[in-house]
Amino acid sequence: MRLVCAGGKEKTYNYSARMQPKLYPRLMLALLTGINILNYIDRSILFGVQTLIQNEFHVSNAAMGKLTSAFFICYMVAGPVMGWMGDRYSRKLIVAVGIFIWSGFTLLTWVTHTYNQLLFRHAIVGIGEASYATIAPTLIADLFPVERRGRMLAIFYLGLPFGTAAGFFIGGILGPHFGWRIPFMVVALPGFVLALLMLLLREPPRGQTEIDDTSPIRSTVPGLLKNGAFITATLGMAMYTFAIGGLQQWIVPFLERVRKVPLAQADHAFGAMAAFNGIVATLIGGWAADRLLKRYNGAYYTFSGITMLISVPLMVLTIYIAGRPLYPLMFVTLFFVLLGTAPSNAALVNAVSPRIRATALAVNLFVIHLLGDASSPWIIGKISDISSSLQIGFWAAFLAAALSGIIYLYGARFAPRLQPTTR
Repeated sequence: MRLVCAGGKEKTYNYSARMQPKLYPRLMLALLTGINILNYIDRSILFGVQTLIQNEFHVSNAAMGKLTSAFFICYMVAGPVMGWMGDRYSRKLIVAVGIFIWSGFTLLTWVTHTYNQLLFRHAIVGIGEASYATIAPTLIADLFPVERRGRMLAIFYLGLPFGTAAGFFIGGILGPHFGWRIPFMVVALPGFVLALLMLLLREPPRGQTEIDDTSPIRSTVPGLLKNGAFITATLGMAMYTFAIGGLQQWIVPFLERVRKVPLAQADHAFGAMAAFNGIVATLIGGWAADRLLKRYNGAYYTFSGITMLISVPLMVLTIYIAGRPLYPLMFVTLFFVLLGTAPSNAALVNAVSPRIRATALAVNLFVIHLLGDASSPWIIGKISDISSSLQIGFWAAFLAAALSGIIYLYGARFAPRLQPTTR
């Protein structure tokens, strides 16, 4: 593999000589992907049963949005701590402990009988999930070389749409028949098993798949403030997260209240579309962006920006056009939204040196949720309360999605000069 580093000097790196067969990279990837799916199931169960929760606790749209906001506040505050630890200590141990925390507090849903108790439980789950989100991508980066990261991260990030879809399905199937607490209980138990499996696998050495760029901009935490590749990847992802986080929480209530779709049908329809596109669009996006990276250093940024801008008018049409076109429009919208998932995350991973990658991802996590889905569910809920229209509330998400695409396109000029070769 050839890398063009700072100063234009070209270096050759023999990846195969360093890769240790005993690391079982594909097995590790499979386990990390499974945990990521469970992670998003755990997170999205709430969206599938939130109408049932509102009916029991008699709370407003803004109060429901506050549950997600509380989760992400704890999530993003814990992230920097986990990232700092991930660059210094055993990453697999940190991940396993985090899984135990989030699974344990999800299990406590059984004894949650007030809105404030649910708010506290949901917030603490965010601390456990932060450990995983900041560290898992660094493990994948150390298992696979740069020219394959888009595809490998595409597999890993199947957890986002597939887990989200599964959360809607589980909530939609179990919630109406057994109550909203049972879906949380079903999701909590597998986490303990996956945490134990994580402890059994060997952890890959940091930076084994690439030459370490020691330039201050890419290898130091203060350098992140001058790292255009990292800054644009983070801000683009923040606006994406604002849009998707808000739409994700309110799309099922929109279908139920505005389009008069039964709750179970709304959960299943959205879940099926997210699951299919989560597999197809995410994998296509990772494969296509890796192919483009061979010709153009800014491929990950440009690909993410174009797909995001295409999705914006589709979002608007989905929300404002009723009748038969509703589901086809929603399907195509989800396809383009999810197409850039792997390239945008690969751009972020490649923007920094392995020596600070976990810390950088933690900083990214803090920023994208501070500017993104820590506030967007509440903002959309609040706008809808004031205007008495969820359609008007969704405009905050539309504008954020458009801004995300613009930032990504601009960020292509800062992409690291990595020149991958096929092994």
